[in-house]
This record gives sequence, structure tokens and C-alpha cells, in this order.
Amino acid sequence: MTVPANPQPNLPLQDGDPGDATPYVHREPGPLRKALPWLVTAALVLGIIWLGTSMVKSLEGRSKGFVILFIEGGWKRFLLFLLAASGVLALTSLIGQKWGQARTGRRIRYLEVLGDQLTHLFLMLVVLIAVYPLFYMLVAAFNPVNSLFLSPDPQSSNFLYRAGLLPKLDALSYENFQKLFAGVVIPGWQVLAATLAGAGLAALGLVALLRRYGRESAAMDRLNTWLGRLVIVLLALLVVFITPAQFTGGDNNSKFLLSVRNTLLVSGATGLLGILLSTTAGYAIARLRFPGRFQTLLFFIFIQMFPVVLALVAIYGLMVQLGLSNSLIGLVLAYSGGAIAFNTWIYKGYVESLPLSLEEAALVDGATRWQTFLRVILPLSGGILVFIFLNQFIGTYAEYILSSVLLTGVEKWTVGLMLISFTSDRSVSWGIFAAAATLGALPIVLLFYSFQRFFVGGAVAGGVKE
Repeated sequence: MTVPANPQPNLPLQDGDPGDATPYVHREPGPLRKALPWLVTAALVLGIIWLGTSMVKSLEGRSKGFVILFIEGGWKRFLLFLLAASGVLALTSLIGQKWGQARTGRRIRYLEVLGDQLTHLFLMLVVLIAVYPLFYMLVAAFNPVNSLFLSPDPQSSNFLYRAGLLPKLDALSYENFQKLFAGVVIPGWQVLAATLAGAGLAALGLVALLRRYGRESAAMDRLNTWLGRLVIVLLALLVVFITPAQFTGGDNNSKFLLSVRNTLLVSGATGLLGILLSTTAGYAIARLRFPGRFQTLLFFIFIQMFPVVLALVAIYGLMVQLGLSNSLIGLVLAYSGGAIAFNTWIYKGYVESLPLSLEEAALVDGATRWQTFLRVILPLSGGILVFIFLNQFIGTYAEYILSSVLLTGVEKWTVGLMLISFTSDRSVSWGIFAAAATLGALPIVLLFYSFQRFFVGGAVAGGVKE
């Protein structure tokens, strides 16, 4: 019997270790590794203090402008506020720790609870900073003064009013919005259709609220489906049959709703055409084997590396030769061709995640390949189809560069072009600009939040493979 030269001690194996592997030996981290997180934290704190001190010193030597409110020692008050908030959180964390231990009977670390509370405080400050520009733009939309800056109130006791960070509610009005609707002629049937669409949206919200609290039933599902179809049909009628003759105003402000109509028409048609092209191409690449299939996939990856700006000259020349320049149809074709590659890849991955046996059963029953695609694959692709449509819709709604090259004339402008027309070298109509931006954002916000679960789910559906 042969004895190993250096026998290893019989140590117990850890969970997951194979029987023939080297036994696991626990090693304590060294002092440098233990101190590294504290050193990094101290460096960050010192860097923030140095940066704040440098900013305060740089502001002290400048002249005080009319926009910024200078408060002597304001930074000290802000730091004291943070310290006070941290102290309150430290106390509430201690109370929460004791109460949690008494309630659950298990040990809870105080530093973990305090860390969660401080993280929430930091996230709240970040959210306030991120939301404030949106609030500022909304306030500017109701500000009748053609200025992007709020009027400060030096006599107010609240520093937010003295600095002009919050508006005076009594000074706000609908004047900017009225300029956007000036000279618009709306027939009676459009008013009726808009009223019915609004009532349908309210009913959809009520049905969604009832379903959320457990009132689901087959009848409610059918009601939700038919209400959704009715709202979509009414909105489509409004978008399609609005004509430039209805906008009789003498300036660009009164034609803003026409630009919204053009944008909705272009984005909706682009989304539908994108679904048609990407689903057929994605299914063919996923299920069929034909010469050039692999090269086509490589080509789709290759063209994604180049921005659309590089193809502006070629697209413009092609549209001129086809007679589609300065037309919404040409813009729809340009948008649809630019997003085929990405959407095809997404749908290809989704089809590959579906069981192949479903299609084989349909083929055995006598269905053709096209019938299998229409009756088996498409009914299972509701979520990914909504994702493709929203991806196309959102991507083209706020696009400016390509539309500015292909479109000329205020009657063909989209929302981006119309917003740019409110600005010039001499003057900028900030109030009207903010009001138009607020109205222009409403359709995309409503559409996104209505189908956000499909958008989030579809974003990862193409990454799952059987």
C-alpha cells in the first residue's frame, strides 16, 4: 500500500465542495482589507467637504445676481439640517431595532437598520432634485410672464419664495395654453369623439382599480377589452381625420395641435409597420434555415454600430428620388427601416424561447408555415408586440434630426420641430414653449404608463432561450 508523501488532515468539507477537491480552509481577512471600506468612506467624506468649501469660496468673490438668493451661512444650515435628520433617523432606527427584535425574536443589527434609513434619506433628496426640473417646467407653463425664471418675493419669510424656487399661485394662469388653442376649429363630431374617449379612459381606470383590489371576473375582463378597443378606435379617428384647414391661427403657436397630430400619426404608423417587418423577419430567422441566414444576423449587428446621422444624406437622396420628400409617408418609411435590426433580434429571441412542439403539432394537423405563424405564434406574442410598438413609438415621438431634414412647412412639422420654432436668436417664448412641451408630453406619458408592464416584460423576453 502506497502512503502519500504529504498527507492532508481530514477536514470537514464545506457545502458544495466536491469530494476530491482541496479541503476548504477559512482565512480571516487581513487588517488592510478590514480597513479598506473605512478608508474609502473617509476619502469620500473629505472630498465632499473639500468640494463644498471650494464652491463656497468661489461664490464669495462673485457679485450677487438677481436669480440666486444668497443666505449668509446657508451651507452651515444645510449641514445642520442633514445632521438633525440623521439624528432623528438614528433614534427611529434604534426604536425600530428594539421593536423588531421583540416582535420577531431574532437578532437585528442596528447598523443595518440605520444604513437603510440613511439610504432612504439620500434617495429622497435625489428624487427631489430629479423631479424639481419637471416641476419648474410645469410652473413655467402656467406663468404668464414670458420668462423662464420665477419671480422672487423679497418680502416673504420663506426662503423658497425669496429665492424664487416656488411660484406665487395667484400669479399663474392659462394664458399660454390659450395661445396654443387660438383659432382652432373643432367640429361637433370630434368633440363627441373626444368626450367618449375621455369617458372610456375614465372607465378603464375604474376597471383597473377594481381588478387591482380583487374584483376580477370574466365579464370585467371582456368589459376592459372592449373599452380599450373603443378608446383606441376613437383616438385613431381623431388623429387621422384632423385636417390642417381646422387651424386658422396666424402664427405657429395656434398650429401646435396639428404638430401633435402629425407626430401621433407618424409614430403610430411607424410602430405598426415596425411590428409587421420585425415579426416576420424575426420568425423567419428563428425557425427557418436558408442560405445567408447567419450573414443576415451579422449584418443586423453591423448596422447597429453606426448612428443614423451618417445616413442622413443617403436617406434624403433616396426620398427625393422616390418623390417622398417633405411627406409624412417618407418619414414613416425612414423611421421603420432604421429600427428593423433591433426589433428583429428581440423577436427572434422571443420566438426561440417558445416550445417548438406547438408549431410541429400545427404542421401535423395540416397548417402551413404562414398559418402556424398567424394562429400559433402571434397569439402568444402579445407582450412582445406591445413592447416593439412602444419601442418604435417612443423612439420616434421626440426625434428631431431626421424630421428636420425631410420635412419643411409648418403643416408637416412634428412636435420637435414645432418646439424649436418657439426659439430664436432674438427672443424665446419660454412660457409657450413650456406649455407646448407639457401638452406634447401627455400622450407619450399616458401611453407608456398604460402599457409599462408589457414594456418592462418585453425588454427581457427576447433574452430567454429554451
